[in-house]
Amino acid sequence: MLGRLLLTLDAIALLLGAPIADYNHTHIFNPRWPPHAKFHCAQTITLSVALSLATLYHTWRPSFLPPSTPPALAKQRAQDSLGAAVFTGTIYWLAGLASILYPGTEGIDPEFGPPGFPQAPLFIVFASLAVLGWLLERRA
Repeated sequence: MLGRLLLTLDAIALLLGAPIADYNHTHIFNPRWPPHAKFHCAQTITLSVALSLATLYHTWRPSFLPPSTPPALAKQRAQDSLGAAVFTGTIYWLAGLASILYPGTEGIDPEFGPPGFPQAPLFIVFASLAVLGWLLERRA
């Protein structure tokens, strides 16, 4: 159960993180950003929300199997579903960590703070929560 709660916490961060961080004057409403950059910002917000919903679905789906499901099948479906949950729960954070490796990228625009990648610790924490949650559920 603790594992599913950690996956749920990760999903909540996915659901709220990008909209809070990006739907504001530093990103989508930044007048200096060209329309195509805003398009990709909107794409990122939508992707984060979709991955959150997928993570929640796969995390809790095993709980809704009919009682008549054979135990071996229930266990396999739960493992498969939790495997999908850890994938959907980490892919956004891993993509964010990889994004800093592209030429000319920064974690923050110069007008809003010093150069750097302040999101990295959060991305690592939430990806780790998903992986830890998955590992705990596999052992249960």
